[in-house]
Amino acid sequence: MENKSVILAPIYKDNLRNRKIIGKIFNILLLISVLAGLFMLTVLLVDIAIEGVPWLRPELFTNYHSRKPENAGMKSAIVGSFIVISLTGIISFPVGVGAAIYLEEYARKNRFTDFINLNINNLAGVPSIVYGMLGLVVFGRMFGLFSKDSWLVQTFSLPVQSGMVNGLVFNLFGIPWLEIHLPFGRSMLAGALTMSLLILPVVIIASRESIRAVPPSIREAGYAMGTTKWYVTRTLVLPIALPGILTGMILALSRAIGETAPLIIMGAFTYVPFLPNSIWDQFTAMPIQIYNWITLPQEDYRIHLAAAGIIVLLLFLFILNGIAVYLRNKFQVKW
Repeated sequence: MENKSVILAPIYKDNLRNRKIIGKIFNILLLISVLAGLFMLTVLLVDIAIEGVPWLRPELFTNYHSRKPENAGMKSAIVGSFIVISLTGIISFPVGVGAAIYLEEYARKNRFTDFINLNINNLAGVPSIVYGMLGLVVFGRMFGLFSKDSWLVQTFSLPVQSGMVNGLVFNLFGIPWLEIHLPFGRSMLAGALTMSLLILPVVIIASRESIRAVPPSIREAGYAMGTTKWYVTRTLVLPIALPGILTGMILALSRAIGETAPLIIMGAFTYVPFLPNSIWDQFTAMPIQIYNWITLPQEDYRIHLAAAGIIVLLLFLFILNGIAVYLRNKFQVKW
């Protein structure tokens, strides 16, 4: 055995040396990949800054789109993006967190929950344009149930209005701001619901991971005090998981604010010369405005104003990501 180990020792050394060489080559390739991505990102940011910074003028924030590039702005797009993203957060946060709580704390582990988990993971990778088509059919048109020729309207003789979208308009309890439009049409609410569908899988997954990361001993200590499951979840689990939940929520909203395809499919307008008065108004968003400028033949629109709009959109993204980092550090519980 001793002679055999002496004979095989050089072979082991050669294998070890080869593995180290391969490992170093792999590390170098990974470093080159990272540097290449950072280099291209830096080139894009520098190019956008060179073309767009001189056009970051007050008119960009106070004016609507104009035929003259020097007077064009994105006021309605900024306000529209802010309202749509706010509505998206209001809709998706309780639904996503509630679904995560149910799946992690209450749902039994069976084939049905496995099927739900599989679909949630798959929906997180679905292209955004598919959500736009789904939102158009479900929220924008409601499967055509309120069109003049639909069986619902003809059967019940509904007073369908004519206009951009045929449908019903009524008030709850006679309160103006509780007005309901069916279908939702090309409204801000329809856009927010569509974006909520887009980010809900991400919110659910991030919330579940945060809830799952809470140590089981925290729950057992609460149960030992004689409290109910909901009380333990509400007072112990959720406060500890809140930093991760908020971080996932804000990062999901950061993705939604830059999405263009769902809003194009939903029918967001490229030119809106007014600010919305309600969630049922027509709207535009910053990605739509930038897309519109890029398609115009004038160089001032296609290069300079589009670059300025991209800078404004990036500032919104940086602010949202900064809020995510701040909330994560503020509410983080260290063990």
